[in-house]
Amino acid sequence: MVAPDQSPPLAQKHEVDAYAARVEDAGDTGHSDSIHSDTPLSPPKLTPRRFMACTAMAFAWTSGQMPPYLWGAIPPIIYGDIGGTDRWVWFITANLICLAAICPFVGALSDILGRRYVVIMGSLFIIVGQIVCTTAHTMNVFICGMALSGVGAGINELTAIAGTAELAPTSQRGIYVAALIMTILPWCPSVLWAQLIAANSGWRYVGVMIIVYTAVGLLVAVFFYFPPPRSVTSTLSRKEVVQRIDFVGGLTSVAGITLVVAAILWGGYTYSWKSVHVIAPLLIGVFTFAAFVCWEIWSAKYPMIPKNFGKAPRTLSILLLISFISGANFFSVLMLWPTQAFNVYGHDPVAVGLRGLPFGLGVMLGCVITLGLMSRLRGRGIRWLLTVASCVMTAGCGALAAADLDNEKIVYPILLIAGLGVGGIVVPTSVITTIITPDEIIATMTSLTLSIRVIGGAIGYAIYYNILVQKLTPLLIARVSGAMVASGVTDADTIEAAIGLTASSLIKPILALPGIDGNVTKWDAVVIAGQSAYADAYQWVYYCSIAFGGVSVLASLFVEDIAQFMDDHIAVII
Repeated sequence: MVAPDQSPPLAQKHEVDAYAARVEDAGDTGHSDSIHSDTPLSPPKLTPRRFMACTAMAFAWTSGQMPPYLWGAIPPIIYGDIGGTDRWVWFITANLICLAAICPFVGALSDILGRRYVVIMGSLFIIVGQIVCTTAHTMNVFICGMALSGVGAGINELTAIAGTAELAPTSQRGIYVAALIMTILPWCPSVLWAQLIAANSGWRYVGVMIIVYTAVGLLVAVFFYFPPPRSVTSTLSRKEVVQRIDFVGGLTSVAGITLVVAAILWGGYTYSWKSVHVIAPLLIGVFTFAAFVCWEIWSAKYPMIPKNFGKAPRTLSILLLISFISGANFFSVLMLWPTQAFNVYGHDPVAVGLRGLPFGLGVMLGCVITLGLMSRLRGRGIRWLLTVASCVMTAGCGALAAADLDNEKIVYPILLIAGLGVGGIVVPTSVITTIITPDEIIATMTSLTLSIRVIGGAIGYAIYYNILVQKLTPLLIARVSGAMVASGVTDADTIEAAIGLTASSLIKPILALPGIDGNVTKWDAVVIAGQSAYADAYQWVYYCSIAFGGVSVLASLFVEDIAQFMDDHIAVII
């Protein structure tokens, strides 16, 4: 850790001073790292130093996305090796919760100290977390590694968005962040890469790839990313910096959300909904989160949620709601579709990987299109951009309920449409937040938006997963047992084993069960019965997504235009 008054490199200081002089000549008396001018100024050119700073942000952005994207594509392969069929869902949930948990602390610290040291710390967390995952021999250890990676992902994702946004003229933030989003393009086939690596080299090499990539990004940040200190730190000591972090708010919010998510995941699956194991964490979680709200309103000296809600408080509040909804649909489709492609349409690694492409490409294109139009229109019509994106998201996610054994090719354009809608909301809301937020709390508000989106993802994923399990269990029992009996297998223990293996997506061992005895015809009948059960169960998840999407559509109608905030002022000069 370094003192908050550390100076940037000399060449950078000259550049900042030169630009500040231009601002003063134009009649602005602002400081170099937060430029506000009523006189139009030509933004600084994309110098090699600025380009490498943007490259560091691109590495931070993509390295934070990789663990859930890649590992989320191969859960059956992982728990088929190290066990944990009853708890694997927690490696996704733990990653999302830890991502959301760290964001408020990083946002405040980043606004106070600057971006450089927090992005380095984020990359180190991802590397350590992936080392734990790669060397894990039990699911509990793997979950711990994903939790550590979630901490790093939260740091890197919000730093990348906020850091890129403050490097850009306000009117061009959409374009700059769209370019940042485009850097995820090589990882859009994440399902394909993970499936191929796991099939040809072993699933642990997925973690090796993430470690190497993140290490390269870490080196780029160390040698090329030197943003100037934030202006709010000029009179603060290290002790005062720490005192401005809302630890109580962060801990109570995370504890409350974790308990609620745990109750949703356990309810009706691990324990009965009437069980104390479900009711207790649910009630304690709700009361803990209520305590967090009371603390933020009446007791926190430096609250996690700033009392100054920016230049358009109504729009900002609505954007947070839309972020929550989009997070629920984004992470749910992102994590559930690879398993659906695996369980309904077959286990071939290449085919499973290709089935994951349309949604990933759709999300990226939706982000780029919406951000590009936002910059092109200079903030006018933002209400209709978000409304259209919400409608497309709702229609696309809802239409996925039509997926069946016999219409695989029809599902791909639907996935693309769903991705376009989700992408049109998931990142643009964060960018709009930076536009209507004072420069001094850009990272704080970006972290709040990201936290709410990821919390929405964790809660949405828990709800959808619970719905899937509730619908799938009776269908599997009826259809797999029927197929086993039709194949001449009547032993109850063998039928129960076949149902359990199908529920865990581990279909190859069914070949060795007594009564099947390597008979491919009988095995095919059992597998097809399981596929039909999965197809009918997944549709209920997408029906539920329509309700979430409807709320997003209604909320988007109340967003105000932001044209008055789309000027050429730049928050940070590098």
